[in-house]
Amino acid sequence: MSEVCAKAPAAGMKEDTADTLYRRRRRPAESLLLGTIYGAAFISVMLLVGIIGYVFIKGIRVVNFEFLTGVTSALKGTVGIAGNFVNTLYIIVITLLIATPVGVGGAIYLNEYAKPGRLVNLIEFTTETLSGIPSVIFGLFGYVFFGMLGLDYSLLRGALTLSLMVLPLIVRNTQEALRTVPDSYRSGALGMGATKWYMIRTILLPSAKSGILTGVILAVGRIVGESAALLFTAGSARLLPKLGGSLLTNLERLGEKTLQSGGTLTIELYLQMQNGKYETAFGIGCVLIIIVLIINLLLKLVTGEFRRA
Repeated sequence: MSEVCAKAPAAGMKEDTADTLYRRRRRPAESLLLGTIYGAAFISVMLLVGIIGYVFIKGIRVVNFEFLTGVTSALKGTVGIAGNFVNTLYIIVITLLIATPVGVGGAIYLNEYAKPGRLVNLIEFTTETLSGIPSVIFGLFGYVFFGMLGLDYSLLRGALTLSLMVLPLIVRNTQEALRTVPDSYRSGALGMGATKWYMIRTILLPSAKSGILTGVILAVGRIVGESAALLFTAGSARLLPKLGGSLLTNLERLGEKTLQSGGTLTIELYLQMQNGKYETAFGIGCVLIIIVLIINLLLKLVTGEFRRA
């Protein structure tokens, strides 16, 4: 009798678990939805592989040491992107030096100091609107506004324009990163007698550094891929800065480079396509794809490292 009673609950449990979330049969509609999701993911991956593969097949033959270290010159008959690569680095560094302090500082003010109300809503609405404006509009604005200030076509003019473009990206990412920090951190630090700025500097910013760096790296990605705004502001010169002599002389020439015209890699790609030199354009595309992949890999490494920390 006891054996029968012991087996009865076991049989009942099998009947109860036969239709659970783990064992129930998949319905046709769910199978169709799951297949659609996997199909969309497969198409996305294949599109990425196809684009990268096509660009590399067309342009990898052009990429060599001379191409990466030389400068394009019609007189010498050489083709190279070293000058454009240096100009791209200039644009990235100057833009981040301008946009990062302003963006992070603005996010700290909105999140920690400003009282919720119409002003904060207006600033956030303006930031979101700026992030949706086409880059060519920023280029027209930079062309007119910074031209009125006396800046000619130059890397500084292009960097100032791109600073306006990436500022919303840095502000929004920094805000989201600060919001993920628990309020107990704030109240605990203030309860122990710390000033608000000391609490922000020593607790909030280190805790939110992963999100802040994510915004900065995403901004770098947008700077590298930008061309429309720079066509109106930075120009298209390919020259490398002329170095030689003392250290002070070289630093002075590097500083003067910011006030000179300079075309980035994307500008050079556009010009090569316009001139019908498709192999060179695809070669520049290969370099740009490698840079973007490195940026995304760096983003994953940095965020993963900070999460483990």
